[in-house]
This record gives sequence, C-alpha cells and structure tokens, in this order.
Amino acid sequence: MTQKEIVVREYKSPCGVLVLGSFDNKLCMCDWKIEKHHNRIRKRLADTLKAAFNEGSSPVIEQAALQLDEFFTGKRTHFNLPLLFSGTDFQKTVWSELLRIPFGSTVSYSILANNIGRPKAVRAVANANGANAISIIIPCHRVIGSDGSLTGYGGGIDAKQHLLNLENT
Repeated sequence: MTQKEIVVREYKSPCGVLVLGSFDNKLCMCDWKIEKHHNRIRKRLADTLKAAFNEGSSPVIEQAALQLDEFFTGKRTHFNLPLLFSGTDFQKTVWSELLRIPFGSTVSYSILANNIGRPKAVRAVANANGANAISIIIPCHRVIGSDGSLTGYGGGIDAKQHLLNLENT
C-alpha cells in the first residue's frame, strides 16, 4: 500500500513564514512556522489523515500562495480554495463559523461561542480557534478579547495586528 502524503512548502508572508500543506487536492494547512502548536498541528494532521509529510508543491498550494499574495497586496478580501478541516466536530463547527466573519470585522470569543449556540463554551471556542491549521484563510485573526484586546495568535500578536491593519486600510 502506498503511503498517503501531505505535501508542504513554505510561504514567506509580510508578517512571517507560513507552511502551506495539501492533501487530496485540498488545502489542509496554512500554519505559522514559528507557531508554538505547529508540531501538535502537524501530528494531528498526520494521525487524522494517516499520511506522511513531504516537501513539494501541488496545484492547490500554488493557488493558495497566489491568493495569499493577492490578500497581502490588498487585491483579495475572500479566499476561494478547497479546504480540508482536520479536527473534532466541535473544532470544525468553530472553524466554519470563523469563515463567516466578514473581511475587516472582528468578533469576541464570547460572540463566536454565542454564534455557534454554545454561549458557555468560550474557553473551548478559544482552544478550537488556536487549533486552526489553516490560519489567515480561516480567519482566526479576526477573533479578539471581549474588551477589544488582541489576544494570543499563532503567528504572534504583531502578525495579528498586521493582518487586522491590512484589512482595515
């Protein structure tokens, strides 16, 4: 039996290096290389997809890189890529809701929890947000603290601020 593979390559963004990954012609990863949970995300993808990581590229990775270029130059406000969510049903629900946050907008973790019908699950929503393997494209950077503060972000607070500024110019 041939080993399935997750094809990965680096993408240098204006606010840090990302690792783009594809599996079965879908984007499964757009993760910050420096992210403290990067190894946990890689392990979850490998275990869930029963696949090994291999350096390279694929059509969906090249399309993702092109769309990210457009996003960072202000020419794109919405991504149009086939995505593969790899996580629990709850995580997938949170990530689907993140896709509904409009470009240039932010919501708090408590609003996000309310939006999925789980108002008491703020901490679980925050954890699912942090487990997002497809950063920027699934816009977890648009989630902020209830007091308007920028809270933790895989690419770092500076990257989160850069992304929010980019969307509000």
